[in-house]
Amino acid sequence: MSPTIITDATDDRVRDFTSLTDVDLRKVREPAEGLFLAEGEKVIRRAYEAGYLPRSALMTDRWYSSIGDIVEASGCQSFIAPDATVEAITGYRVHRGALMSFERKTLSRSEDLIAHARRIVILEDLVDHTNVGAIFRNAAALGVDAVLVTPSCADPLYRRSIKVSMATVFAVPWTRIDPWPDALNMVKSAGFTCLSMTPDPSAASIHDVNRDQRIAVLLGTEGAGLSDAAFDACDVRVRIPMSGGVDSLNVSAASAITFFALAER
Repeated sequence: MSPTIITDATDDRVRDFTSLTDVDLRKVREPAEGLFLAEGEKVIRRAYEAGYLPRSALMTDRWYSSIGDIVEASGCQSFIAPDATVEAITGYRVHRGALMSFERKTLSRSEDLIAHARRIVILEDLVDHTNVGAIFRNAAALGVDAVLVTPSCADPLYRRSIKVSMATVFAVPWTRIDPWPDALNMVKSAGFTCLSMTPDPSAASIHDVNRDQRIAVLLGTEGAGLSDAAFDACDVRVRIPMSGGVDSLNVSAASAITFFALAER
């Protein structure tokens, strides 16, 4: 199928791409409608190679050659529009030239996802998509086998999360853990030692954790950290030793240090 030319920003055929700057709207719409957005050739290609099914593509004409093979192989609808029309549809200037909407996959059960894992991370109620994306990138780079996110955690497949993760959200297995925090009993029954990360100076040092065991690292929401219920359900409270009068780090920075310290050698 040849791409369809779009000149009307209100054309319902490009509804997948409308109002992308309205975060509150998109983070509700996308999971409800079973879609997510990938921006730029590299991210689009990684999503496609990870087995996600394309729904439709929107781009300016000069970008068709970069993802035309995916459009043709998948048979998805594709739309070409002038720069001004693309900007009117999305709400911003699309610097990477191409957008593609994909069907979400059915999420795995938590039990199945962690069955053969050695290192997992659980994100409790993180609300910043940038932090979620950065943690996925750290997880992919530093040997984490799976990510579990609580029901109120930001969406790993939101466009900002995907972008910051450098598309590693497609490489690290993840799912939502529910009910929370009761589902931690399942994690512990599977043989994981649950570590709650905290800046509390009385907590055990990350250097003293036994790395020969299966480990689940719990990271809490920005600012407040982990909930009391999560702390109470964990086996060990763990801190990153710091100096210079600094008592805590950004959660994504803390995750990188933690994953590296706990990596199996």
